[in-house]
This record gives sequence, structure tokens and C-alpha cells, in this order.
Amino acid sequence: MKRITLAAGLALPLLIVAANTAFAAKIAVIGTGNVGAALGPEFAALGHTIVYGSRTPTEQDVKDLVAKTGHGATATTQAEAVKGADIVVLAVPGNLAVDITKSLGDLSGKIILDPTNVVNRNTPDGYANHGVPGGSNAELIQAAAPNAKVVKAFNTLNWSKMVDPQSSGGPVSIPIVGDDAAARATVAGLVKGMGLEPVDLGPLRYANTLEEMLVIWANARGHNAAFNYYLRPEPAAAPSR
Repeated sequence: MKRITLAAGLALPLLIVAANTAFAAKIAVIGTGNVGAALGPEFAALGHTIVYGSRTPTEQDVKDLVAKTGHGATATTQAEAVKGADIVVLAVPGNLAVDITKSLGDLSGKIILDPTNVVNRNTPDGYANHGVPGGSNAELIQAAAPNAKVVKAFNTLNWSKMVDPQSSGGPVSIPIVGDDAAARATVAGLVKGMGLEPVDLGPLRYANTLEEMLVIWANARGHNAAFNYYLRPEPAAAPSR
């Protein structure tokens, strides 16, 4: 898996993600289920400091995840984990994400990485629908933390592909949206470091599109037509003579 060498010691307001560089940050991973257990170790391997926020930080499964993560990772309560964090990863069930965001305290200035989805599976034809009609979970999270920088990413693939993208048989794209361009670039650096391919799709108002992409992805898997997203970059036009 391709990794990116990190330059440590950069303050968050000065973070710049260029083609072959990234940054070191304190990342609070809220949740220790499949997504948190996938992203936390990956981000730690890139040189970031990981603190897991858990409702039960002393449980053995959380201790095991901390040990697996290594690189000085720790675990504490959810509200304590975000203190001093540069990035907060909401690795929680989508239908709980807004309430959990509100419970975390002041998130001003922090990047909130939102990989959540809300899916309505209660349909008569077996095809799920987006669970936030007319909007997105990311926008609800942004409203709950208005002074944070919400970036939607990692919501259109399975957690197992996050840790082993090569098992997909080809490149895997990670669409990214958010209202803060620098925050999107920061998340793009994380994506690249994991061996995935970021695609910046602009402001947060398009988060509903990304969440709908997950619904299509899930429906295809549920009907024996599994795929992963790869948005192939178009070659640059040849210079005119």
C-alpha cells in the first residue's frame, strides 16, 4: 500500500497538502466499530496521533484496538477525545451522528470528517432509499457544529476496502465535499496516504449526492452487482500548436 511521508509539527491553520506531502495532526476518532477500527490504524500509520473516543474506553475491545493502532494511540471518553484535536472523525452510526456531534462540546475550527450514511431500508421493493430526504447528514452535522469545517468523505465504500484498496482489483475513488477548500485538501491528503484516490467535488451542498451514491452502491451489492467507485481522471488536452 502506498504511503506518504509526513512532515511533523505543522499547526492546523497552516496545513497545506501538496502532491507528495501531508501533515501530522491529532485526530480524534469517535467510535470504535468497523469504520473507526479501519481509519484509526491507517491514520496512525501515516504519522498522526490517534485518540479514540468511546462510551466504554476501558473495555477490552477498545484496549485491543489501541494496541493494534500503536504509534502512541490512546482511548478516552468521546467528549475528552476531541479536546485539542485538529480533526474529528465521526465513525458512528449515521442516525446518531448529529446527537453525538452536539454532545462533543465546542468544535470550533476543527475539521469534522463525516463518513456517515443514513439509509432507509424499509421499502416494498427491496431497494433502499436515502434516509435524509431533501438534504444530507453532513449538512445536519454542520448545522450542529456551525463553526467547525465538515468534510464528507469515506462514505461510498466498505470499511474493508479502506484498509485494503488493492483487493478491489483496481483504483478506488473517494469523493470529497466540504465548504472549506483547505479542509478538503487536508482530507485528500489522508485519502492519498491510504492508497485511495480523492476526488474533490466542491462544497458541502453536494453531500446529499455522495450519500445517494452510497445508496446506489449498497443496492447494487444487495442485488448481486457489486462495484466500487472509480472516477477516472480525463487526460489533459494536448497543447494547441
